[in-house]
Amino acid sequence: MSQTMEFDALQISKLIPHRYPFILLDRAMDVVPGVEGCGHKYYTLNEWFFPGHFPGEPIVPGVLLVESLAQLTAVVYVAEALAAATQTQEISSDDTINWADKVGYLVKANVKFMQPVRPGCLLEMKVKIVKKMGALSLVQVSAKVGRTVVVEGELSVSQKS
Repeated sequence: MSQTMEFDALQISKLIPHRYPFILLDRAMDVVPGVEGCGHKYYTLNEWFFPGHFPGEPIVPGVLLVESLAQLTAVVYVAEALAAATQTQEISSDDTINWADKVGYLVKANVKFMQPVRPGCLLEMKVKIVKKMGALSLVQVSAKVGRTVVVEGELSVSQKS
């Protein structure tokens, strides 16, 4: 089994091209490069979208939950390129490769939303790449708040080489 990797918020910001306010992943852990990973996003009341998304009953927009899952998937892919480059000693610890250039695109989302996610919730995500078809991959995704599944389904994503 491959060794797992872990990334904090600062490391994630160097791996994927997203920036505030659209970096929606605080931590990635148990990342098996190119295979699977887990991640966290903590939603606080001061998120930019809460004042306008169901005022008086703020909930995280579903599209942003999907984006969080897609960003975790991107980290799993970039971790594969990072691990391969490290293993072949193509990079050093201070290398300046732009890993974000390796992130592809979300192609399709087929998910179900079971429960709303509210301010103060810790979103715990899991992604697993279940099938690779050339540059496209099918990814099984799920997210929970506590023990409650709030989102599950599949994403199709493209990968850059």
